[in-house]
Amino acid sequence: MAVNLALARFSVKPPAQDMPALKQVFQSIGAASCPHQYNFHLHTIYSDGQLTPEELIEQAIEFGLQGLAITDHHSIGGYEVAQSWLSDRQESSSDVSLPHLWTGVEINADLLGCEVHILGYAFNPESSSMKPYLQGKATNGKDYLAGSVIEAIHWAGGLAVLAHPQRYRLPVENLIPAARQLGIDGVEAFYAYNNPSPWRPSERQTDLVCKLGAEYGLLNTCGTDTHGKSILQRL
Repeated sequence: MAVNLALARFSVKPPAQDMPALKQVFQSIGAASCPHQYNFHLHTIYSDGQLTPEELIEQAIEFGLQGLAITDHHSIGGYEVAQSWLSDRQESSSDVSLPHLWTGVEINADLLGCEVHILGYAFNPESSSMKPYLQGKATNGKDYLAGSVIEAIHWAGGLAVLAHPQRYRLPVENLIPAARQLGIDGVEAFYAYNNPSPWRPSERQTDLVCKLGAEYGLLNTCGTDTHGKSILQRL
């Protein structure tokens, strides 16, 4: 029995890879969830953002975020630094409420001949399936196909989400069903397409994406897609 308990403890996934917990959060996401409760689309200097991972996490704590994911393009470098910073902070201070950080990445992919971005969450970054997508640049060939990206994220134990579905050259009415057929788990339903200040989801686009998401049984996510100096805005 002692051996079995030891194996069970060894097999428990770290909080950053707790996919069931993240799925529950996505099931509760609404228009008011972002950016002060959750933010699942954030960039750092490890891709094309301006914030260091430490600065990003400090803002997340300051604004009282409950959960977030750093989704640098084809990189988990920012996530790794932020996770290490959070671990150190947790050990040194018990009087501060710290947000839950999940693994995340944003990956370029071909869907219906159109380049889209697929967000991966709560995956095991050491999984061999994710290796092609964490090299700091877009893939090509079979690895570049949306189906391959979604399969790799699932193989690594994560969830796959179609980012900002209305920013592409093909209509969302075509892209969402095609992505669902390939196994996508969710859509970034709450997104500010015209970068308003203060941040708020674009009403017309949100309504359509939520309607299609519900029709195809998809999870909803939200994020500011931060590239600038504040996690409350895109730029």
